[in-house]
Amino acid sequence: MAKLIRFGVSFEKELFTHFDRRIKEKGYTNRSEAIRDLIRNDLVDAEWQSGKEVAGAITLVYDHHHRDLLNRLMDIQHDYHANILSTQHVHLDHHNCLEVVVAKGDPQGVQDLYGKLKSLKGVKHASIAMSTMGKTVA
Repeated sequence: MAKLIRFGVSFEKELFTHFDRRIKEKGYTNRSEAIRDLIRNDLVDAEWQSGKEVAGAITLVYDHHHRDLLNRLMDIQHDYHANILSTQHVHLDHHNCLEVVVAKGDPQGVQDLYGKLKSLKGVKHASIAMSTMGKTVA
């Protein structure tokens, strides 16, 4: 088990009230876990900024009937095969598909992949969930 360190934090009363309300809304059991989560998120952001190897999930919703979109999606994914760990394709309805692309590598490469995929005509929505390889986040 990891050694715990206790420290004090000072808040303005109004900020503290908002923080406590937010903790309850998000379902945290205590302030410590909420603060640990904020720190972990900041460390992941720092990994993406520093160029360390990262992981993430790119989510796309698109109309698969859009002319030549599937070929362009595949071409881009093949161009970035070194970054792609896995893809999952889901048929949402007769026209719309959801695709999840799990990627890793240098942040710029993963972001370039995301940028190229989301900018294709026929892609209705795209998002990226930036994560970590887990080496520096406890």
